[in-house]
Amino acid sequence: MRPGVFLCVLAAALCVAAKPLSKAKNPNRLLLISFDGFRWDYDQDVHTPNLDRLSRDGVKAKYITPPMITMTSPSHFTTVTGRWIEDHGVVHNMMFNTTTNLKIPHKRALKKSEWWDNGALPLWITAQNQGLKTASFFYPGGAANYSGQAVNRALVEQQGHPDDNETEWRQNIDTVMNWFSQEEFHLVTLYYGEPDKVGHDKGPDHPKRKEIIQQIDRTIGYLREAIARHGLTDSLNVVITSDHGMTTVKKRPQVDEIILRNYLNLLKLTSFEILDYGGFGIVTPRPGREQEVFDALSNAPNLTVYKKDELPESFHLAKSDRLPPILIIADLGFNLNSRFIVYVNKGDHGFHNGEMDMKTIFRAFGPDFKRNYLSEPFDSIHIYPLLCKLLQVEPEPHNGTLAVTEAMLHSGNTTYQTYSIMLSDTI
Repeated sequence: MRPGVFLCVLAAALCVAAKPLSKAKNPNRLLLISFDGFRWDYDQDVHTPNLDRLSRDGVKAKYITPPMITMTSPSHFTTVTGRWIEDHGVVHNMMFNTTTNLKIPHKRALKKSEWWDNGALPLWITAQNQGLKTASFFYPGGAANYSGQAVNRALVEQQGHPDDNETEWRQNIDTVMNWFSQEEFHLVTLYYGEPDKVGHDKGPDHPKRKEIIQQIDRTIGYLREAIARHGLTDSLNVVITSDHGMTTVKKRPQVDEIILRNYLNLLKLTSFEILDYGGFGIVTPRPGREQEVFDALSNAPNLTVYKKDELPESFHLAKSDRLPPILIIADLGFNLNSRFIVYVNKGDHGFHNGEMDMKTIFRAFGPDFKRNYLSEPFDSIHIYPLLCKLLQVEPEPHNGTLAVTEAMLHSGNTTYQTYSIMLSDTI
C-alpha cells in the first residue's frame, strides 16, 4: 500500500475511534461519590464491613494522590476534568480577585460560574453533548454554567447545611436511585461533606471521626441495598473517592504557630493575601517588592515559600494566571496565620500532596469492574479518562491516561482505549 493511502486509512480509522460510543450502544450508568476529606487510611482503625466487602466485590486502590492544592474545589474539579489545576483554573476554595481584593467564601463561590468556567469542560457537559443525561447532587462545580451550558440537574449545598445527618444521607441515595431508575439519568455525582467537617472540628484522631467513618460504612451498605432494590445491580457502576486527606494541626503550647506578621510587614509590602486558610497561602507583593517579600517569608519557620515562576514542574501550578507571584506551603500540620492566630481547626489540609496524610481513597464496583482487584496508587487526574471509558464518551483534552486504570476493568473496546491514551498524550 502506498504511504499516502495508508495515512488516509489510518486517519479514517482514528475518526471511527473518535466517535462517542454512547451513540453506538447504551453504556452502563455511573455514580461518582465523593466523601470530602476521607484520608486513605481512615478505614484501617474502624470496623468497616461494607467497605471491606467492596474490596472483595470490586476495586480498591492503595491510595490516590490529589493535585497539589489539596483543597475541596480545586481537587474535585480535577477529578471531573482530568486537568491539572493550572489548566482548569479553580485554584482555591475561595473565589478571589487580586486586583479588587474580592474574596467570596467557598459555599457562595459554588454558584459563581465565572470562577469555574475557564475553558475546561467537566464531565457532565461532555456527556450531555454526546447524548447522555447528567446530574450533580452537591458536587463542587455542578451548579456553574460552562460556555452557557448547565448540568441537566444540579442541587447545591447551602451555607450551614448539616453534613452528618445519616437519615438525610440515605434520602439522598434514594433520590439518586430514582434519578437512575425512573428518569434514566446516565451520570450522577454525589457529594458528602464528611468526614472533612469532623476532621476539621475534632481532628483526624478523635473518636468522633471514627464514628463518622462507621456512618459512612453503613451508608455504603444502604447504597448496595438501594442499588439492588431499584434493579440496578447489573447496569450501574459506582466510583467512590475523595478530594484530599487530613492531618492534625500543631497547636500551642506544644509548638509555636506561624504568625507571618512577625516576619513580614503585610500592610507595607503586600496588596493582596489569603493567609488564614490552612496550609496553603498566596500573596501579591506591592510593585517592586517581590524579592523583599520572598526574602522575608524565607525567614519564617515551618513553611516553604515559592515564586510562582520558579515552582517545581511537578506542582502543575505555574501556568495559572489566577495565582499571584508568591505561594506558601506550610509544613505538615502548621496552619498559616497572617496577623493573629484566628484559625481554630483541630485538623486541616492544604499541605503538600506528597504527604501521606493528604492521600485519599478510591473504591469502585459494578458490572464493568473486576472483583477483588487491588490497584497501585495513582494521581487523581487519571480518574477522568476512566469515567469517560465507563460512560463510553469521547473525552475532552486532559492530563490523565486510561492506561493507569484500565486494568481495573473487564476487557472492553480497545479502539476507544487507544484513542483515549493518544488524546491524553497530546496535552
